[in-house]
Amino acid sequence: MSVGEFTASNIAMDMDEKEKGKAGTVDMAKLFADIALQKEMAPKGQLASAIESLLNLEKSSRLAEDVTATKACCAAILDVCYEARDWRALEENVILLTKRRSQLKQAIQATVRQAISYIDSIEVKDTRVSLIKTLQAVTEGKIFVEIERARLTKRLAAIKEADGNVDEAADILQEVAVETFGAMAKTEKIAFILEQVRLCLDKKDFVRAQILSRKVSPRAFVERKGEGQGEIGIEGTAIEEADKGTPSLAELKLRYYELLIRYYSHLNNYLEMTRCYRAIYEVHAAAEDAEKWVPVLKHVCWSLVLTPAYSTPHGSSSDRTTLLTTTLQDKKLSELPEYKTLLTSFTNTEIIRWTVFESQYEGELAAFSGGLFSEPKRHEDLQLRIIEHNVLVAAKYYSRMRTSRLATILSLTPEQMEKHVSDLVVAKAIKAKIDRPAGIINLAQPQSPEEQLNSWAGNIARLLELVDKSCQLIEKEAMVHKVTLAARV
Repeated sequence: MSVGEFTASNIAMDMDEKEKGKAGTVDMAKLFADIALQKEMAPKGQLASAIESLLNLEKSSRLAEDVTATKACCAAILDVCYEARDWRALEENVILLTKRRSQLKQAIQATVRQAISYIDSIEVKDTRVSLIKTLQAVTEGKIFVEIERARLTKRLAAIKEADGNVDEAADILQEVAVETFGAMAKTEKIAFILEQVRLCLDKKDFVRAQILSRKVSPRAFVERKGEGQGEIGIEGTAIEEADKGTPSLAELKLRYYELLIRYYSHLNNYLEMTRCYRAIYEVHAAAEDAEKWVPVLKHVCWSLVLTPAYSTPHGSSSDRTTLLTTTLQDKKLSELPEYKTLLTSFTNTEIIRWTVFESQYEGELAAFSGGLFSEPKRHEDLQLRIIEHNVLVAAKYYSRMRTSRLATILSLTPEQMEKHVSDLVVAKAIKAKIDRPAGIINLAQPQSPEEQLNSWAGNIARLLELVDKSCQLIEKEAMVHKVTLAARV
C-alpha cells in the first residue's frame, strides 16, 4: 500500500469513528461511573491501566464532540496523576491531551487551567519550573489560551527573580504582548505591563522601560463600561475575570506613577516628577488621608523647586509656572506654612541667600535624605536653582553692573559667577555680555528695529495721553474757580 493510500484509509477510518460517535449520545451517568471506577483503581498500583482506560473514554467523548464528557475525562486523567504525585505522568498526559487530533478548544483550555492550579502545590522548584515550561509549550500559538500562557510566563519570571536572575526574568516577561489580548481584564493587563516596566527598571534598561510604560495611558485608570467581569468588550469579546491577587485600578494608578517617578528620577527630569507626584497627591487628597497626602505634597514642592525656571528639552517654563501657581492655590498647602513660604520665595523677585535658606530648611532636607535628596546631585541642583533664581532677579532690576558686585550678590567667586551666567545665556534664559577688562556685565535686553519702533510709538501715545489729561485738568480747575482763560488774558 502506498503512502497516499495509507493516509487516505486512515482519514476514512477516522471519519467512520467520528460518525459513529456522533450517531450515539454519550451516556453521562455511565461515563461518570466508569471515571469513578478508574479513579479507584489508580491508587492500587494500576495508574497506567487507569490512565489508558480514561484515555479511551476521552477518545469516544471527543469523537462524539461532547464538550462536557471530554472535559470530565481530561480532568479525571489529571486528577489521578496529581493524586499519585506523578508529575512526569502529569506533564506527558497534558501534552497528549492537548495534541490529540480534533481536540476541542474547551477541553484544551480546561486541561491547561487545571494543570495551572497544581503548580502552587509542587514543592520542588525544578519540577514546578518543568511543569510551567510544559504548559507554555502546549499553549504556544493558541489564541484561546493566550491569557493562561501570559500568567504562566509571569509565574516563571517571578521564580527567576526570586533566584536573583533579574535580567532573565525581565527578558522572559517581555516575550508576552498582553496589550493585544482582547479577553483579558483591564486591571490584569495593566498589572502585567507595569510588572514588565518594573523589571526593566530593576535591570537598568531605561529605554525599554519607557517604551513599555507608553503602552499604558493615564486615561486607562478611568473605569468605563465593558471592562468588568462577564461584560462584553471590543468586538464582542467576553472579558474574563482577572487573576487572583490582581490589584484594583486605584492601586495600579499609584504603582504606575511610582514607576514613572523612578524612571524620571534617573533622567533628573524634575518637571515630569512633579506631574507624577501631583497625580499621586490628587488620589490621596481625594481620600482625605493626611498621613499619605502630606509627604506627597512635600515631594511636589521640592520637585517644583528643583525644576529649572527656564525652558529645557524636558519642558517649558510655562509648564513650571502653571504647576507652581496651581500648587500655591491649593488650600491644603496652608497646613504646611513652611512649604508655602518655600514656593513663595521662588515666585518673589527677591534674592535668596543660600546660607539662610540652608539653615531654614536643614531639617526638612534631612528628612528627605533617604528619598528625593538621597543623591548628592539633588543638593547640587537645589543650590543651582537658587543661583539661577538670583541671576534672573538681578537681570530684572539691572541693565549694567560690575561683575564683582554680582558675584557678591550670588555669594560666588567671579569665575563661578561667570560660569553660571554663561550657562543661563546658553539656555536663553537671559541675555548678557561680560566685559572682562572693564569688569562690567551688560544685562540689557537688546531690541530689534521693530521692537524699538514699537517702543517709540508707545512713548508718543503715552505723551499724547498725558497732554490730553493735562488739558482736561486745567479746564476742570478753571470751571471750579469760575475763572475763564479769556478773562485772565
